[in-house]
Amino acid sequence: MPQKVTETPYPLIDADPHAFRVVRYFRPSDYAVWAAGTAAFPSALYLWEMADPAKLRMRTALRLGGFLGFVGGFLLAYQRSSARFWGWSENKREELLDLEELSQRAKDGKPLYGESFQPQWVQGSAYRNSAFSQLKFSAFPMFNLVNHPHHGTDPTKYGVKVAAEESA
Repeated sequence: MPQKVTETPYPLIDADPHAFRVVRYFRPSDYAVWAAGTAAFPSALYLWEMADPAKLRMRTALRLGGFLGFVGGFLLAYQRSSARFWGWSENKREELLDLEELSQRAKDGKPLYGESFQPQWVQGSAYRNSAFSQLKFSAFPMFNLVNHPHHGTDPTKYGVKVAAEESA
Protein backbone atom coordinates (compact mmCIF):
# COMPACT_ATOMS: atom_id res chain seq x y z
CA MET A 1 0.00 0.00 0.00
CA PRO A 2 1.57 3.32 -1.00
CA GLN A 3 2.27 5.80 1.77
CA LYS A 4 -0.02 8.81 1.79
CA VAL A 5 1.99 11.99 1.20
CA THR A 6 0.50 15.25 2.41
CA GLU A 7 1.86 18.76 2.15
CA THR A 8 2.35 20.27 5.60
CA PRO A 9 3.52 23.72 6.66
CA TYR A 10 6.26 22.19 8.83
CA PRO A 11 8.57 19.20 8.22
CA LEU A 12 7.21 15.70 8.77
CA ILE A 13 8.97 14.03 11.68
CA ASP A 14 7.04 10.76 11.88
CA ALA A 15 3.87 9.69 10.08
CA ASP A 16 2.98 7.10 12.74
CA PRO A 17 4.87 7.81 15.98
CA HIS A 18 5.02 5.25 18.76
CA ALA A 19 2.77 6.13 21.71
CA PHE A 20 5.61 6.30 24.24
CA ARG A 21 7.51 8.63 21.95
CA VAL A 22 4.54 10.97 21.61
CA VAL A 23 4.23 11.18 25.41
CA ARG A 24 7.99 11.68 25.85
CA TYR A 25 7.85 14.67 23.50
CA PHE A 26 5.00 16.41 25.37
CA ARG A 27 5.60 20.13 25.85
CA PRO A 28 4.66 22.04 29.01
CA SER A 29 1.70 23.45 27.06
CA ASP A 30 0.47 19.88 26.48
CA TYR A 31 0.59 19.21 30.21
CA ALA A 32 -1.31 22.47 30.76
CA VAL A 33 -4.01 21.36 28.28
CA TRP A 34 -4.19 18.01 30.07
CA ALA A 35 -4.57 19.74 33.47
CA ALA A 36 -7.18 22.15 32.09
CA GLY A 37 -9.18 19.25 30.66
CA THR A 38 -8.97 17.41 33.98
CA ALA A 39 -10.24 20.46 35.89
CA ALA A 40 -12.82 21.60 33.32
CA PHE A 41 -15.14 18.59 33.43
CA PRO A 42 -15.84 18.50 37.20
CA SER A 43 -15.90 22.31 37.27
CA ALA A 44 -18.60 22.34 34.63
CA LEU A 45 -20.59 19.76 36.63
CA TYR A 46 -20.23 21.83 39.79
CA LEU A 47 -21.32 25.04 38.04
CA TRP A 48 -24.25 23.20 36.50
CA GLU A 49 -25.24 21.98 39.96
CA MET A 50 -25.06 25.55 41.28
CA ALA A 51 -27.32 26.78 38.47
CA ASP A 52 -29.87 23.98 38.80
CA PRO A 53 -29.54 22.32 42.23
CA ALA A 54 -30.60 18.73 42.70
CA LYS A 55 -31.13 16.91 45.97
CA LEU A 56 -28.40 14.39 45.10
CA ARG A 57 -24.88 14.16 46.45
CA MET A 58 -22.31 15.32 43.91
CA ARG A 59 -19.33 13.33 45.18
CA THR A 60 -19.67 10.40 42.74
CA ALA A 61 -20.50 12.63 39.78
CA LEU A 62 -17.50 14.88 40.48
CA ARG A 63 -15.18 11.88 40.78
CA LEU A 64 -16.44 10.43 37.51
CA GLY A 65 -16.20 13.88 35.92
CA GLY A 66 -12.62 14.20 37.15
CA PHE A 67 -11.73 10.82 35.65
CA LEU A 68 -13.39 11.64 32.32
CA GLY A 69 -11.69 15.04 32.29
CA PHE A 70 -8.34 13.34 32.97
CA VAL A 71 -8.81 10.92 30.07
CA GLY A 72 -10.15 13.60 27.72
CA GLY A 73 -7.35 16.02 28.64
CA PHE A 74 -4.76 13.32 27.98
CA LEU A 75 -6.26 12.49 24.58
CA LEU A 76 -6.26 16.18 23.63
CA ALA A 77 -2.63 16.62 24.73
CA TYR A 78 -1.68 13.42 22.85
CA GLN A 79 -3.41 14.70 19.71
CA ARG A 80 -1.58 18.06 19.94
CA SER A 81 1.78 16.29 20.27
CA SER A 82 0.96 14.00 17.33
CA ALA A 83 0.08 17.00 15.15
CA ARG A 84 3.62 18.30 15.70
CA PHE A 85 5.06 14.93 14.60
CA TRP A 86 2.95 15.14 11.43
CA GLY A 87 4.14 18.68 10.69
CA TRP A 88 0.69 20.22 11.13
CA SER A 89 1.90 22.68 13.79
CA GLU A 90 5.22 24.25 14.77
CA ASN A 91 7.66 21.44 15.58
CA LYS A 92 11.23 22.79 15.71
CA ARG A 93 11.81 21.42 19.24
CA GLU A 94 10.55 17.96 18.29
CA GLU A 95 12.58 18.01 15.07
CA LEU A 96 15.80 18.63 17.01
CA LEU A 97 14.96 16.00 19.64
CA ASP A 98 14.10 13.48 16.91
CA LEU A 99 17.32 14.13 14.99
CA GLU A 100 19.41 13.78 18.14
CA GLU A 101 17.64 10.64 19.39
CA LEU A 102 17.53 8.71 16.12
CA SER A 103 21.04 9.76 15.04
CA GLN A 104 22.34 8.35 18.32
CA ARG A 105 20.44 5.09 17.71
CA ALA A 106 21.94 4.90 14.20
CA LYS A 107 25.47 5.48 15.58
CA ASP A 108 24.93 2.71 18.13
CA GLY A 109 23.85 0.36 15.33
CA LYS A 110 20.32 -0.06 16.71
CA PRO A 111 17.20 -0.02 14.55
CA LEU A 112 15.85 3.53 14.31
CA TYR A 113 12.36 2.78 15.56
CA GLY A 114 13.09 -0.13 17.88
CA GLU A 115 13.12 -3.87 17.44
CA SER A 116 9.96 -5.83 16.79
CA PHE A 117 9.55 -9.57 17.09
CA GLN A 118 6.32 -9.57 15.10
CA PRO A 119 6.19 -10.69 11.48
CA GLN A 120 6.20 -8.04 8.74
CA TRP A 121 2.52 -8.54 7.94
CA VAL A 122 1.59 -7.80 11.59
CA GLN A 123 3.77 -4.67 11.57
CA GLY A 124 2.16 -3.52 8.33
CA SER A 125 -1.31 -4.16 9.67
CA ALA A 126 -0.50 -2.29 12.88
CA TYR A 127 0.73 0.67 10.83
CA ARG A 128 -2.37 0.72 8.65
CA ASN A 129 -4.64 0.60 11.70
CA SER A 130 -2.83 3.24 13.75
CA ALA A 131 -1.78 5.77 11.08
CA PHE A 132 -3.61 9.03 11.78
CA SER A 133 -5.70 7.25 14.43
CA GLN A 134 -5.25 10.28 16.68
CA LEU A 135 -7.85 12.03 14.50
CA LYS A 136 -10.41 9.36 15.43
CA PHE A 137 -10.12 9.52 19.23
CA SER A 138 -13.79 10.47 19.56
CA ALA A 139 -14.84 7.20 17.92
CA PHE A 140 -12.14 4.77 19.06
CA PRO A 141 -8.95 5.73 20.92
CA MET A 142 -6.12 3.75 19.34
CA PHE A 143 -2.39 4.19 19.88
CA ASN A 144 0.62 2.87 17.99
CA LEU A 145 2.20 0.34 20.36
CA VAL A 146 4.10 -1.61 17.67
CA ASN A 147 7.62 -0.91 16.46
CA HIS A 148 7.56 -0.97 12.67
CA PRO A 149 9.59 0.52 9.79
CA HIS A 150 6.73 2.56 8.25
CA HIS A 151 7.23 6.17 9.32
CA GLY A 152 7.26 8.19 6.10
CA THR A 153 10.74 9.66 6.59
CA ASP A 154 14.10 9.13 4.95
CA PRO A 155 16.40 7.17 7.32
CA THR A 156 19.54 8.53 5.63
CA LYS A 157 19.09 11.87 7.40
CA TYR A 158 19.92 10.08 10.67
CA GLY A 159 23.11 8.54 9.29
CA VAL A 160 21.68 5.14 8.34
CA LYS A 161 23.36 3.64 5.30
CA VAL A 162 21.06 2.24 2.64
CA ALA A 163 21.71 -1.39 1.59
CA ALA A 164 22.43 -0.31 -2.02
CA GLU A 165 25.16 2.07 -0.85
CA GLU A 166 26.76 -0.58 1.36
CA SER A 167 27.07 -3.13 -1.47
CA ALA A 168 28.57 -0.62 -3.94
